[in-house]
Amino acid sequence: MTSYNFASGPARLPDAVLARAQQELLLRGADGACAAERPFTGAAFRITLAHARQRLAELLALPDNYRILFLAGGAMHQFSMVPLNLLGDSRHAAYADSGYWSRRAMVEAARYAEVTVAAQFAGSVPLAAPPLHDWRLPADSAYCHITPNETVDGIAYPALPDCGNIPLVADATSCLLTAPLDVARFGLIYAAAQKNIGIAGMTVVIVRADLLERPAPQVPTPFSYRIQAEQQSCVNTPPTIAIHLAGMVFDWIADNGGLAAMGRLNRRKAALLYAAIDASDGFYRAPVAIGHRSTSNVRFHLADEALTEAFIVAAEARGLSNLHGHSQIGGLRASLYNAMPEAGVVALTACMADFVRRYG
Repeated sequence: MTSYNFASGPARLPDAVLARAQQELLLRGADGACAAERPFTGAAFRITLAHARQRLAELLALPDNYRILFLAGGAMHQFSMVPLNLLGDSRHAAYADSGYWSRRAMVEAARYAEVTVAAQFAGSVPLAAPPLHDWRLPADSAYCHITPNETVDGIAYPALPDCGNIPLVADATSCLLTAPLDVARFGLIYAAAQKNIGIAGMTVVIVRADLLERPAPQVPTPFSYRIQAEQQSCVNTPPTIAIHLAGMVFDWIADNGGLAAMGRLNRRKAALLYAAIDASDGFYRAPVAIGHRSTSNVRFHLADEALTEAFIVAAEARGLSNLHGHSQIGGLRASLYNAMPEAGVVALTACMADFVRRYG
């Protein structure tokens, strides 16, 4: 029986990357060191770092005026680092409320800035991202922050807002590299690695070069985007193994058709699962409106919530793990990141159909 991990993160890695990592990361080389032991100041690691950066730039067709940073920590670190680095002379920042993680980012930013709620989703079923018109954007806003894919709520923006000259900042943790992306629409994008990039403990930051001149004087040196960009993400010891693995994942994406191919596969996987939910005559329910449904994180519930644990037990017996919904909202959630093969979704939908026959 093949097992499939549907966790929202740390998430499944591509099988080919795991096989490559076994050969390359923990075996000692001629220098007596393995990748985990080599100094970040040495030539071997700098080659790895440059490769990862170049590979990511190629995948994203990155404009020349953007910089890629590989930073220690998770996306929640960026909830503070974004205002500290981007406020500049302004005291105002705009945040769109689209669900759980956008609100977490907003609360943290309010420690440093006067936060305007630029747009807000209604919170009623069917759930949807904030409407893309009539956003409140004070003219002196240093930036406008969005969470284009809400990992907890299963909500995805159907399109990007037009913020005019105000830089658009995105927490793209659960959607970066899942489909082509016009980076030039953004001032800054950040994404924790443990969804589609690699392992927990690293966040990728992609920032437009002109925004590197804004950091507040009190920003600690390792948290300064400008200084990290100047020193190639090596102000302090970077997450070396995470960078090695990220480079391997970037290679895997490129070898499998790039972001266009990832997008096609991810849409197909999500369509299979949503079709199974919608065809169940209400046995399963997806609370997010069509057109706003995430292809990365499929949130659904059983009409009889009392059957949720029985479903999870049945799924685990088939090797389908980590389908619990977020602790704040319950229900079920299947994360379909790049490394989840279509066969995993087919196995899940078969389990769902059998469960309906038993309990429907």
